[in-house]
Amino acid sequence: MVGLVTLSFAGCGADAPQTTANPQTLDQLARDYLVLELAMGQIDAAHVDAYFGPDALLEQARSNGWTLAQIDRGAAELNGSLRSVRNENNRLRVDGLLGRIAALRMRYQILTDQNPDFDEESEALFGAVAPDRDATYYDAVLDEIDTLLPGEAALAERVDAFRQQFTIPPDKLDAVFRAAMAECRARTLQRIELPENERFRIEYVTDKPWSGYNWYKGDSESLIQFNTDLPTSIDRAVDLGCHEGYPGHHTFNALVEQELVKKRGWIEYSLYPLFSPQSLVAEGTGNYGIQLAFPAAERVSFEREVLFPLAGLDISEADRYYALLDLLSALNFAGNEAARDYLNGDFSQEEAVDWLQRYSLSSRARAEQRLRFIETYRSYVINYNLGQALVAERVSADGASAEQRWRRFSELLVQPVVPGSLGRTLAETI
Repeated sequence: MVGLVTLSFAGCGADAPQTTANPQTLDQLARDYLVLELAMGQIDAAHVDAYFGPDALLEQARSNGWTLAQIDRGAAELNGSLRSVRNENNRLRVDGLLGRIAALRMRYQILTDQNPDFDEESEALFGAVAPDRDATYYDAVLDEIDTLLPGEAALAERVDAFRQQFTIPPDKLDAVFRAAMAECRARTLQRIELPENERFRIEYVTDKPWSGYNWYKGDSESLIQFNTDLPTSIDRAVDLGCHEGYPGHHTFNALVEQELVKKRGWIEYSLYPLFSPQSLVAEGTGNYGIQLAFPAAERVSFEREVLFPLAGLDISEADRYYALLDLLSALNFAGNEAARDYLNGDFSQEEAVDWLQRYSLSSRARAEQRLRFIETYRSYVINYNLGQALVAERVSADGASAEQRWRRFSELLVQPVVPGSLGRTLAETI
């Protein structure tokens, strides 16, 4: 079993939130920071992804009733206070807080309609910029898929029709998901030691802009929700089981709580601000964790031998299906282009949907759901594909063995998140 890595780290106005600048009170500055984030959460419902810190800080944020402008002024003061106490001994902790504050201030710009450029926004929020590719990059992949699934209909329609035969029947969905989650968990626990009381619950929901979500509750517990608005393909069971659970978000959050909050006493990590550099690591490890837990041949075997029978699906076209999935993975960054051009005002809603249908090969319903996600979460979309590529580069460098990849992955989960720690851009390498 790969054990956990133990890390060692060598003036607002009267109406604005106040912070403490005493050099010996970094813990108090972290508490002041939490109140600012929690105050933002009172205005922006999507902002606080998880909070399991002191109830008193949440009550303080609620009772203060700060406006966006007050939160931003408080963040500016806190930024200065943190810089004044930064030294070599607390550098990683302070830099992590500074990165979160920079993201909080960018979120203020977004919510006050200052319309930042897409790349400027993603740099400030997540510490990374995704490569910008035009349509010609994806056309070669579309040609390969066209050869794999020949026909007269539009390519997106052919892909959608072919994939429908691999849809999990609604009455089989829970059994398939639970089997996938159990295998994801078993494979992860062979490599990563988790708290003994770690646990999760599953719920099925509708009318959401996402396909799955992990709501971390603290004390090593997660609520994992799966959206059933649209048909679910058989491959999504392992994808979501790993991404939302093991070794993805549930694993990540449980280890952050154990290693950074409980052992180190870094209270700021009791809050996960969705729009922050932490998301690049969370989504990147969530997606990379799929291939880490299920190397390609092992995944195909598990799905064909366990999940296909549970779902009652025919495996006669499975080989062509997996060939299609491999090709579709090469289109992962196409959604970033739709988001960038739509949010920068270069695409209308209809043009963004058309792009997603053509270059992500989505049905219209899925393209519209994806655009709804972009409208809600904006440049967050880069965290899935760019985050995965950055994590893969870090974890699998130098021809790492399976054991080395699991160890590096484990180390990454419990490191403090500093903006740019995974790299600022891969435009020249992916």
